[in-house]
Amino acid sequence: MRFRPLHSSVAAAAAYKPHPKARLLRRLNPISSMAADPPPPQLESEEDPDERFCAALDLCSFSDPPPLSPTEPIGRPLSGEIRVDRAWAHWNRLGSPKLVVAPMVDNSELPFRMLCRKYGAEAAYTPMLHSRIFSETEKYRSMEFTTCKEDRPLFVQFCANDPDVLLEAAKMVEPYCDYVDINLGCPQRIARRGNYGAFLMDNLPLIKALVQKLSQNLQVPVSCKIRIFPNLQDTIVYARMLEEAGCALLAVHGRTRDEKDGKKFRADWNAIKAVKDAIGIPVLANGNIRHMEDVYNCLDHTGADGVLSAESLLENPALFAGFRTMEPKENNADEIKDNGGLDQADLVVEYLKFCEQYPVPWRMIRSHVHKMLGDWFRIHPQVREELNAQSKLTFEWLHDMVTRLKELGGGIPLYTEEANTAARAATCNS
Repeated sequence: MRFRPLHSSVAAAAAYKPHPKARLLRRLNPISSMAADPPPPQLESEEDPDERFCAALDLCSFSDPPPLSPTEPIGRPLSGEIRVDRAWAHWNRLGSPKLVVAPMVDNSELPFRMLCRKYGAEAAYTPMLHSRIFSETEKYRSMEFTTCKEDRPLFVQFCANDPDVLLEAAKMVEPYCDYVDINLGCPQRIARRGNYGAFLMDNLPLIKALVQKLSQNLQVPVSCKIRIFPNLQDTIVYARMLEEAGCALLAVHGRTRDEKDGKKFRADWNAIKAVKDAIGIPVLANGNIRHMEDVYNCLDHTGADGVLSAESLLENPALFAGFRTMEPKENNADEIKDNGGLDQADLVVEYLKFCEQYPVPWRMIRSHVHKMLGDWFRIHPQVREELNAQSKLTFEWLHDMVTRLKELGGGIPLYTEEANTAARAATCNS
């Protein structure tokens, strides 16, 4: 299959190493570890990977998929107690990851996942994939789903409304992931028109059929990502139904289908706690995660087994390593940078290097550059206009743009509490 782990005949790239600040996650999960093997080598960039991406992958050879370790004969329904035990056994084999990159359309692709993993993420979701298009179209599979050996644990997420079509797509990815995930939480109008995501909440029997179809026919576990109902009891009934149907892990976004604006509506951690208390399988909490203090508070409040972050990671992919965004009013930026702080321009350079190793469509790269450099572009809007004017991007042009931004100055560094404390002390003593 074209989305198997990539290996190239060109010289190997430099070994992938997690950032030292990623050790902060040991406070949450002391048994977790990061892979340190070298990543697949770099492919030569194409002028327009959106059009030539499939051709670029043809330059690579593909290894055989790793063998699966069946946990139970396919098709045999399990009792509730055995099902829960197996869900936890699988989760524990993965190291019980607590810091997870949420699924984001066009934004949680392989290079971004690898950047987040370098800075402390312990697991990640792919972007939402359309099950029918995925099962029917080779080009879609090749462009929208890529992975590599270091990209684990991995959730591959599909939207679907047909159990048979979903199973066909899931069978294609199960050798390369740790969960096949069903998107039951997308609240956008396109999901309403396509009858998937959160709009399946109006048809619980169909949701049950989707979960059962996968749980009875796959050798990897099935997970689901949901939103809550306005009525808490309805949410609990929903979660129990998913567990009984064979869901082995439940990610709960603590907002309703109508609460689309994360800045306007706070996620309901009490609802997530109620779900965690009501079911036996692992539960991940989604919502209100801006920095590591939020992670600790969420885990304490909800009792969840891990957290997902989405929008905050787009601006700050080093969030899980303890880095956070400085308030513009703080005046110790230079001292923080000298004490080991990062800034978004540094992260963009690292992201671009991953993109050169793992080609993705330029629309994804352009989106990430805008998100990570948003603060810089507000200070230097002329550079943003130059970026928008580029109909075709190149890595050389983007690297030059980042260099120009750094020369112009004005970027606000990310910082850890340790670096901020050291910077304040240096300022007071000067």
